[in-house]
Amino acid sequence: MTRDELKALIRTVPDFPAPGIQFRDITTLIADGRGLAASIDHMAQMAPPDVAAVAGIEARGFIFGTALATRLGLGFVPVRKAGKLPVETIAMDYALEYAEARIEIDPTLVSAGERVLLVDDLVATGGTALAAAQLLRQAGAVCDHALFLVDLPELGGADRLRDAGITTASLMEFAGH
Repeated sequence: MTRDELKALIRTVPDFPAPGIQFRDITTLIADGRGLAASIDHMAQMAPPDVAAVAGIEARGFIFGTALATRLGLGFVPVRKAGKLPVETIAMDYALEYAEARIEIDPTLVSAGERVLLVDDLVATGGTALAAAQLLRQAGAVCDHALFLVDLPELGGADRLRDAGITTASLMEFAGH
C-alpha cells in the first residue's frame, strides 16, 4: 500500500478531545491488517541500519515499536507510564499541555553506547518523545533517531526533537491539530 492509501485509513474525529482539535485516530489503520503490515514495512525501510534495539512509548508506541522490532529482528524496550514496571526504574518528568506526566524505563534493558531507535504512533508537541529520548540517554543508550507513523508539523514536535539532536522521520503528516 502507498503512503497515501495508508493515510486514508486514518480517521479524523473533529472536536475531540476539545473544540477545534482534529483528532487523528489511528485505530482504523491498525484494525486493517494490510494497512498495519504495510505501515510496518514502510517504517522498517525508514529505520537507520545501525540500531540495536527499538524503544516504544506507551501505549500506541508499543504497537508500532514491537512490530518494528520484530520485523528488524531487534529487542524492544518499553517506555512506560509511572508505576507500571515491577523493577527498579529511572524516570523522567515532562510537561503536558495542562499538567505534568512521568515516564519510566528499566535501565538494565539497554547497554552503554547501544543505539536505540525511539518509536511512537504520533508526534505532536514532542514533549513525551523528548522525555523518552532523554531517559534512554540517561540509561546510557545512544538515542539520536526517532520514527513516527504520523507527524503534526504545525505543533512543532519534530522540530523540537531535531533541535535536541534527534533525527526524526514520519510515515505521513497531517495539517492542523
